[in-house]
Amino acid sequence: MIIRTAMAQINTTVGDLEGNKKIILSSIDSARSAGAGILLFPELTITGYPPEDLLLHTGFLRDNIRVLKEVEAYTTGSDTMVVVGFVDFSLEIYNAAAIIQNGEIKGVYRKMNLPNYSVFDERRYFTPGSRPLIIMSGSLKIGVNICEDIWVPAGPTNDQAIAGANLILNLSASPFTSTKNLTRMSLLQTRAMEYSCCMLYCNHVGGQDELVFDGRSTAIMPDGHRIVARSFEEDFLVIDIDTDQSTRYNLLEGKRKGYCKKAEVEEINVIIPQRKHQEFLPEETYRVSSEEDDLIDSLVLGLRDYTKKNGFKKVVLGLSGGMDSSLVAALAVKALGKENVIGVMMPSRITSDESKKDAVELAKNLGIETFEIPIESVFDSINGLMRPVFSDRTHDVTEENFQARIRGIILMGLSNKFGWLVLATGNKSEMATGYATLYGDMAGGLAILKDLYKTQIYRIAKRINEQTGTEIIPRNVFLKAPTAELREGQKDQDSLPPYEILDGILRLYIEESFSLDEIVSKGFDRETVEYVLRLLQRSEYKRKQGAPGIKVSKRAFGKDWRMPITNKYRD
Repeated sequence: MIIRTAMAQINTTVGDLEGNKKIILSSIDSARSAGAGILLFPELTITGYPPEDLLLHTGFLRDNIRVLKEVEAYTTGSDTMVVVGFVDFSLEIYNAAAIIQNGEIKGVYRKMNLPNYSVFDERRYFTPGSRPLIIMSGSLKIGVNICEDIWVPAGPTNDQAIAGANLILNLSASPFTSTKNLTRMSLLQTRAMEYSCCMLYCNHVGGQDELVFDGRSTAIMPDGHRIVARSFEEDFLVIDIDTDQSTRYNLLEGKRKGYCKKAEVEEINVIIPQRKHQEFLPEETYRVSSEEDDLIDSLVLGLRDYTKKNGFKKVVLGLSGGMDSSLVAALAVKALGKENVIGVMMPSRITSDESKKDAVELAKNLGIETFEIPIESVFDSINGLMRPVFSDRTHDVTEENFQARIRGIILMGLSNKFGWLVLATGNKSEMATGYATLYGDMAGGLAILKDLYKTQIYRIAKRINEQTGTEIIPRNVFLKAPTAELREGQKDQDSLPPYEILDGILRLYIEESFSLDEIVSKGFDRETVEYVLRLLQRSEYKRKQGAPGIKVSKRAFGKDWRMPITNKYRD
């Protein structure tokens, strides 16, 4: 049996029910034009993902049902079976998928496995569904499930396969993290071959606050053949699937023999149009991109969507001549265009001529508008204002931080006056150790490097230059020692271990949850590890007040990291 299928890998916005509806209806039109018998959307298509505490408002839930009814009515006169994500509710609420055809909701599947780890809080809101679903169309049996359901070994996919499904449809909203795509693809391939099923996996794409969804929706055959949609952009994938492949592969390999007892499944009946020939069956399209390219694409998409979905047109950032601000500026230009990026140079007497030169050269290379606003007179004024209170106390980090806070005031003033979004430029190494000034360089609406260690930033900056074929980020920015330049001769390594060592310790503790002793066993000096962990633990109050950042790692500061500020435990 040959079925023409379509996957709408779309970029929806949380809470924009009308905007999301327009995208859904446009995709339905495209599926009709393509002659598709099945159209699959991502998870929670109507509400956007994740809707979080919007789900606690009954008005939001009712409006989501209203939009579902409008989508239902729009399918009148069409044989295309539309599978769309929404929030189902009565006495409880459910993460659900509606199966719609010819102006009628034929059935509803409720997600059974609700993730409650990392950035996921689905058990806070949803009640799990109780039964797998099978759609019957003649000899064709289709299983529908949602995201996490396909990751669980003994989950609904297993039950649907035992019930005879030869096609599985999975609606997903799987956020990007570095190298996760390799795991995801391996899992999908394993599931398709293990259960001898053709599978359609439709993933969300776009940025939503801290999260970025990379798309890469996939059709995968029982023999492991993969057809993959574009990454980090919308796509509409049309594929003719021969579902008899499942039967042939199952008979040949004996894949379903010896499975557990058949589970009770809900069955609904539809009539899905068949085709005589396979016309749309692309060659395998899966390509492994480099970690640096994926990180660049995720940051660009995350910044672009955060800016546009929150109503900003332009962004502004401080240009220090250092690596972090240089990379943020380069990424902002890729995301928004040079005409929408403003750089501000705010030198003091501490600022070196080298830093000024590097900042000017970067701005010229990028073609962005710049302002120079010296802070020396303001700095002197604040020092004079505070002198009677400080009395004879010596200058220390207090006065150093005045400079960072003056710069924060200037950037926020520009934001208020012109409506520009301020981009903070701090990185994960700094956020971890507290090597950042609260209400100073931490000020801003978005910190796009917040989940990148300093060593990663140099690799990504190098890759940006390789992509452009020029030294967009000046060579000298790579060569000079990193510095906050808040006192004469200051270098980051005066206060921190070398970044190669620091980042190695932080990665093991934050992302792998290693103990102090376990980190030491990896070859790190105990005294250095103890020092780094002290910095990490005493800086929690700063991180709680920092700008949101784009998650790209296994564990990011923000939704992923929920440490108490008041905390006496020490490793």
